[in-house]
Amino acid sequence: MKLISFKQSLMAFGVLLTLGACDTDEKLEVKGDGVVYEENFYRNETEAYSGLVAAYDKLGKFAGAMENAPLLFLNSASDDFYAGGGGPDDQPGLQVASNYSISPGNIPPNIWADYYKGVARCNIMLAKLPAIPMDAAKKTRFTAEVKALRAYYYFDLVRMFKNIPLILAPIVLKEEIPLVEQSKPEVVYAQIEKDLNEAIPDLPITLPSAELGRFTKGAATALLGKVYLYDNKKAEAAVELAKVNGTTPGQPSSYGYNLMPKFSDLWNHANKFNTESIFEIAYTDKSNADWGNFERGDDEGNVAAQLMGIRDYTRKTAGIAALLPDYINGWGFMVVTNDLRTALLGDPRYASTIFDAGTARGTGNTDPNGLITYTDSYNETGYHFIKYAAVNSDIKSSNPFLNFGINTYIIRLADTYLLEAEALGGTGARAQALLDAVRLRAGVLPVPVSLDAIYAERRLELAGEGHRWFDLVRTGQAAAKLAFKGFTAGKNEAFPIPYSEFNNTKMVQNDLY
Repeated sequence: MKLISFKQSLMAFGVLLTLGACDTDEKLEVKGDGVVYEENFYRNETEAYSGLVAAYDKLGKFAGAMENAPLLFLNSASDDFYAGGGGPDDQPGLQVASNYSISPGNIPPNIWADYYKGVARCNIMLAKLPAIPMDAAKKTRFTAEVKALRAYYYFDLVRMFKNIPLILAPIVLKEEIPLVEQSKPEVVYAQIEKDLNEAIPDLPITLPSAELGRFTKGAATALLGKVYLYDNKKAEAAVELAKVNGTTPGQPSSYGYNLMPKFSDLWNHANKFNTESIFEIAYTDKSNADWGNFERGDDEGNVAAQLMGIRDYTRKTAGIAALLPDYINGWGFMVVTNDLRTALLGDPRYASTIFDAGTARGTGNTDPNGLITYTDSYNETGYHFIKYAAVNSDIKSSNPFLNFGINTYIIRLADTYLLEAEALGGTGARAQALLDAVRLRAGVLPVPVSLDAIYAERRLELAGEGHRWFDLVRTGQAAAKLAFKGFTAGKNEAFPIPYSEFNNTKMVQNDLY
């Protein structure tokens, strides 16, 4: 499903009302010269479909923003990356995540707000759908998709912020805001599981090409399995994940999922919605984003690809240098730590994950033996992340920069293989076979299965895909692994709720912030 700009306007009384509406100046955009407000919309099947697209739209912020992009934010907070960029004040929201100086006053507020805008759009749809005259089967499917989306948004929120409001209906009146308060994480998890269990029976198993990117039965089942694991319901997690993974690891599952033949195939950006992709966010090079409308909602390209490009990258055009990737001139974010580089060294996945820019440059930009030139990023190590790297041929003359049609994985099969192996306790023949399948595809030898082996494999396989910080917190490794960045145990397992969200509410801040 192509992400489009779709906006509602109810009543806006500060940032918190993103829980029930959208930004102060947001209006529902429709074809024609007029403006249609939410209360006059959702009258027929066409408008219901527009509402569904709106509910999906906030998925695009995952890699479609700057310091507000969860992919960049979560990577910066992990032990695999420094924020990088042009200096300590470049995209400050990423820098404070990277060095754990994060506070209620400096966390990017849209990290929170964009997810709640997604929740709000889902809540509006669920309130409006029953009364819309439309095909009954489509109405049932739309309802299932919106419940799955709401579950997805709340899953990221509860994992990042822990103590969050659980809003299940639109907030339309100013008087309702003081009533907003937080729910315990276990209550939020229960609602996520309820939404997914209700959604799964009514979702399709496969999708036609025009609908790729929408929720399927397999995607919602995989998400439910992951949610159960985070909720410490390991037996339930193993059952759901086994449905997705299939009877024999390494062979196609009943949903049609199968590991791509080579790890490098995953990062050929032409291989969109491949056999390993369970849930994927689509971006387009036709979004027409520019500096005037950038991050206002009109942009639909993978912005993170621009930010992660090497600063002032230029390759020489003769000899072996011409064989190096023709990367774009990027902004130098997501500098790989020496720790991740050491962990991946000697692994075939290294070549699709890390580019040794420092080695290719040599002793500096004036080195006559150097193959490339570039400008150091902040906390430069010489190693740069390339899974989602853009090259100059990705830039369209009519839409320079910002408009990269490079999709991002949210859940893929290697992820669910390793999650199931973990849910099984990291022991037994099934867990061993799941781990073996991931390593065999990567081209590395088997190792005896254990929880530690699974955790290590997740780091190597999924580096830079937004999972590492969650994995460290979930498995109790964060304090040790992130000490070098300033992580404080008992505090930084959750991010601070933005200060702007507390006005006239009953919410309380997370511990030690």
